[in-house]
Amino acid sequence: MATVLITGAASGIGRDTARLFAAAGWQCVLVDYNEQALQQLGQSLPQPKSAAHVLRCIDLTDAKQVASLRDDTPPLDALINNAGMSDASNTPLADQSPQQAARLLALNLGAPAAVVDACSAALKPGARIVNVSSGAGLHAIPWRGLYSPSKAGLIAQSRALALARPQWCVTVLCPGFVKTELVAGLIEARRINPERAVAKIPLGRMASPGEMAQALFFLAGTGAAPLSGQILAVNGGSSIHGGSQAFAPATLDVLPLDMPVQLEVIGGEAEPWLATAPRPQAIGPCYAACLDLSPLHCNGSLLQAVHEAAIRFAARHAQQASLTLLLPPEPSRRWQDAGDGAAARMLVSTLACEWGSRALRINALEVPPQAAPQSLHALLRYVCGPAAQYVTGQTLVCNGPASEQAR
Repeated sequence: MATVLITGAASGIGRDTARLFAAAGWQCVLVDYNEQALQQLGQSLPQPKSAAHVLRCIDLTDAKQVASLRDDTPPLDALINNAGMSDASNTPLADQSPQQAARLLALNLGAPAAVVDACSAALKPGARIVNVSSGAGLHAIPWRGLYSPSKAGLIAQSRALALARPQWCVTVLCPGFVKTELVAGLIEARRINPERAVAKIPLGRMASPGEMAQALFFLAGTGAAPLSGQILAVNGGSSIHGGSQAFAPATLDVLPLDMPVQLEVIGGEAEPWLATAPRPQAIGPCYAACLDLSPLHCNGSLLQAVHEAAIRFAARHAQQASLTLLLPPEPSRRWQDAGDGAAARMLVSTLACEWGSRALRINALEVPPQAAPQSLHALLRYVCGPAAQYVTGQTLVCNGPASEQAR
């Protein structure tokens, strides 16, 4: 039986994530400082067959309490550092004392490292560590104290951990605007204007906590191994948009996150990739997805190959579908040719902004040409499918051992 430890488990993204893991049969070690909410969550979860869920009421800003995770923590397949806090004081940074910012830094930046240290003996070889940062770690957000610096620091810390401990798979989730209790509080306090927030998101909506739970469920699984040291930005495209025009609110309902996928593979031999999403046996609504292999094997301009793939896809899909492109790694080439790959990747982001109002998604995976299809099935199943309806405009680099030829 697989086991996961989740911090910040009693509310928001953490609560939905705990429910998803428990429903899938995982044993959950749930950590939160709110004992009442933690107990209520624990009582509501289906119990695994061979071991009970573990509830730990811990203040993660207290080093001694964090260190207690060394005791009685079962062997872990995955660890999710989800706990975090924002700064709702609206105090300018220059007016804040170090004492005022201490708790935020302790929870957002200090606690993830302390939790990993405390649980290091319990983490199995090949364990997955997922640190939940934020879009605020990718772009500065003023008037939120040290929130952006703390989340940027967590991204750097995660990448350093991936290099220092290659026996683990370390990834970062950067959510965008999610309709959690925290965001609801910021809206109520008029710290966030929901209309202005949505206007910055190509997909035209905020995410649900369940969509973040789906991302964490994927990243905590073995299929995330090719992404060690990488960021998964689940933000509706907000981090890749640089324009000044506002996006209109979404008019299309989010499709069920567990909807069957109808996968079309073009630009190469299809059969090795079809296990990514077996064709559903029952006739009914399916999420339309296209996996285009042609850019991976192009001999000329990668930018042109991506553009041609986009034209083909747009001609066949009007709304609510995904295009996933396989790209080759950046080769060593003449400096005069070095812009082609960067232009192709920016084209992916630009298309995501243009297509967002129709819930058409586009993402790319940079993979070695010799990559074994079966080693990428779990990754593609997530990126291509409906569980990733808030992921668009991203280019993910597959650099882990699982992206190489299968042994």
